[in-house]
Amino acid sequence: MTTTVQIITPSGVKTRVCIISDTHTHVPLPPNVTATPYRQPFPASDVFLHAGDLTMVGREDEHVKMLNMFKNVNAELKIIIAGNHDITLDEEYYNFFGYRRHTTRADLRKIRDLYCGEEARKHGIVYLEEGLRTFKLKNGAQFTLYASPYQPAFCNWAFAYKRSHDRFNPPAPAVDDDDARRPAWDFQAPNPIPSFPAVDIMLTHGPPQGVLDETNRDERVGCVHLRRAVARVRPRLHCFGHIHEGYGAQRMDWSNKALARPVLQDRETELRDRCTYVDVSRGSESPLRFGEETLFVNAAVVTRRYEPLNAPWVVDIDLPPCSTDGEDGVL
Repeated sequence: MTTTVQIITPSGVKTRVCIISDTHTHVPLPPNVTATPYRQPFPASDVFLHAGDLTMVGREDEHVKMLNMFKNVNAELKIIIAGNHDITLDEEYYNFFGYRRHTTRADLRKIRDLYCGEEARKHGIVYLEEGLRTFKLKNGAQFTLYASPYQPAFCNWAFAYKRSHDRFNPPAPAVDDDDARRPAWDFQAPNPIPSFPAVDIMLTHGPPQGVLDETNRDERVGCVHLRRAVARVRPRLHCFGHIHEGYGAQRMDWSNKALARPVLQDRETELRDRCTYVDVSRGSESPLRFGEETLFVNAAVVTRRYEPLNAPWVVDIDLPPCSTDGEDGVL
């Protein structure tokens, strides 16, 4: 795997993205521990993404440990979302139930400031809640990312929603008077995802139904509403975790809604390079066709037994060139 350089083509700017999820407070092991590819240092990238479950149970010392890891990541921009185990980042849940998982109550503001304060910003760290953000990079790329830490409820963890609730799609238009008079308590998505071509990257903690979401019991547990949304949005890249057994990457062809075989992984190469590398940029053997394909990545670092044995994913992908107005960084 070669280092990334600035390449601007008619399809966009070649950009390197390093992706992990579900670290559960595990930091990369020392370089000489060659039994796992999850070791220091992370491969250099333009953008670093973490798809949630930073910690095991959201204690302050766990968050401090992870923040120190993020500071040392070699990337211009480091985008982080929470997951169901990061209970102190879901204030409503924590005050209602989550505090029972701790022996003493945590200082929620202090923990949040770890990711949102000046020290984090100085290191390029951006903590996102649910919604859209647009970013500009020094390599000349600009991209819009949708983030959400939420996933279908189970076992009373944080950032949960009922499976019947659709967090990701706008409400269907009323077709009759009964629809128009739906009760006020009927759930409507607070931050529905805009349709293609508004979003380049989706970063969610949970997977869509049928995509890298199979448990060890052969159950598909991804969200059906998220699957419907991603088919409507058709981003270039959709990153998630949550289902540790689903670790891997696949491409979707939206013309026939067919998933390609999972991206082949070679353990010897992973151990050498400390990552699994995928090139879908223009000039590669199989460039991604924006609007026609999406690359899905389940980047869970830990296994079902919570062992940090899985490799980070490194993806070279074309992102749109920057508009002429504004400066580098968050728009």
